Amino acid sequence: MDMLLDLTLRWAHFIAGIIWVGHNYSSVVQRPSWQPLRAEELSDDRSPRFQALLNREHGFFRWASVVTWSAGLLMLWRQGWLIDALALQGSLAPIGVGMYIGTLMMLNVWLVLWPHQKKVLGLVPAGIDERLRCSRITHLSSRTNTMLSIPLLFFMATGSHGGLL
Repeated sequence: MDMLLDLTLRWAHFIAGIIWVGHNYSSVVQRPSWQPLRAEELSDDRSPRFQALLNREHGFFRWASVVTWSAGLLMLWRQGWLIDALALQGSLAPIGVGMYIGTLMMLNVWLVLWPHQKKVLGLVPAGIDERLRCSRITHLSSRTNTMLSIPLLFFMATGSHGGLL
């Protein structure tokens, strides 16, 4: 039963991570010229671009961050590695750095990106000027997570495959 739980955690961590990083990938690589919304796009909530944004933002990426982070933490805890990873001790230091980056990314999604995105999407009342300001913040927040995913993947792979230390 322990082996099944470990396998489930590993796959949940992997699949949710793909969804989460894939969302960042689609924001940056597939649409490198994507810019924050303009006032005329925000004034018509039925515009195709606005509706595409609405559909994408109501996807799984926010919850994928929670599943990825939680499964990773549980895997470290079950192995007895969590304390050493948190303390950046020995061979678990790289995976600990990856864990801290992942925590920062998840907090960015929930505490910066999503509260502002709700205003952009009209889920929280806000004027056009506020929605434009929030559009820029979500744009930068998404880019920040995309850039952080590069060292995150490096440290996670290094930590789980012997490391450089």
